[in-house]
Amino acid sequence: MQNLILASSSSYRKALLERLQIPFTCVSPDLDERAHNNESAQDQAIRLASEKAQAVAQAFPEATVIGSDQVAELCLIDSKNHSPSVLGKPGNHQRAVEQLSAQSGQLVKFYTAVTVLKGGVPRSALDITEVKFRHLSSAEIETYLKADTPYDCAGSFKAESLGVSLFESIKSDDPSALIGLPLIKLSQMLRDLSISPG
Repeated sequence: MQNLILASSSSYRKALLERLQIPFTCVSPDLDERAHNNESAQDQAIRLASEKAQAVAQAFPEATVIGSDQVAELCLIDSKNHSPSVLGKPGNHQRAVEQLSAQSGQLVKFYTAVTVLKGGVPRSALDITEVKFRHLSSAEIETYLKADTPYDCAGSFKAESLGVSLFESIKSDDPSALIGLPLIKLSQMLRDLSISPG
């Protein structure tokens, strides 16, 4: 078993971590990822990133384990009395249509947390990416979903693919975070542990 483990079964996170050119393996943490009662989207992302790392570290205590999680939150711009709602993975075409229709012309915040656990000591970071969706027609939504089939992606889009065409703007300190793993913050945490990218 490699000394560095990504606690994830996500092909997106695996592809992102491969960019750093550090040998690693993937182990699924197999957790219940449902939110706790009254848990904010940000707190949920932070908790799950930590729990994923801890779950895998129990089986591989000598390894350095990376856990990450992302939670998307729809924040309606033109509604004063509407509380934000969490957007999960749609799972099918109809739910994806509903999600993208709700996001049309709105702001979505993506909370992407990462925890690196080594020797029982956690190091954690959080990236908040704000995506402003442009106004989308039903035809645009249908065309996009048929092209990208993003049914396993929170928010029903793939930012690394055609999904970027749905946006009006993105505010982020780390563009990789929107795809699922904040590589800038992760690279710094790994350097702090003398694990050098490249």
